[in-house]
Amino acid sequence: MSGLIGRKIGMTSIFDVNGKNIPCTVIEVGPCVVTQVRTEEVDGYKALQLGFDDKTEKNATKADVGHAKKAGTSVKRKVAEFQGFDEEYKLGDTITVEHFEEGEFVDVAATSKGKGFQGVVKRHGFAGVGQATHGQHNRLRAPGSIGAASYPARVFKGMRMAGRMGGEKVKVQNLRVLKVVTDKNLLVVKGCVPGHKNAYVTIQK
Repeated sequence: MSGLIGRKIGMTSIFDVNGKNIPCTVIEVGPCVVTQVRTEEVDGYKALQLGFDDKTEKNATKADVGHAKKAGTSVKRKVAEFQGFDEEYKLGDTITVEHFEEGEFVDVAATSKGKGFQGVVKRHGFAGVGQATHGQHNRLRAPGSIGAASYPARVFKGMRMAGRMGGEKVKVQNLRVLKVVTDKNLLVVKGCVPGHKNAYVTIQK
């Protein structure tokens, strides 16, 4: 679906007409520049490659600089492709937050916060085994048995165990757009979105 690139500003809350307090996330969306137009004749599919957030040429590769000059724009830090635009856009066109409307639903994807090495209770929601008494002293948050004995005589792949958590691409679907602030390129969506503050996010209709 069509969409834009943005940056997560942070969370806040607003009141609706009934006085209910609604938690929401503020996202700076665009303006995004069309850096490449994919066509069925050349690429086999239709899509728009959009760029967001300027980067100095000193910190960019020659390939990125040449790619941006073709579109007549500066080098961009974040580039992503989107399909399903109803309008026709040309190389170098700018798409703003006005692409979204209040009341519609969007999907927001980003890289989640890295949590480091975590145990099974935090990472997979285990309840913890054993009791807090009857002589045991360190088994409350342990995973328990991870497999059988003589058969299958191994641990199955995908066994939920302790390990690194977070740092993965996460998409949150069907978030309602509460407010569109066009003069500041801001989009306010209901609920939370993945990623840390100032993380790049993609917003799809």
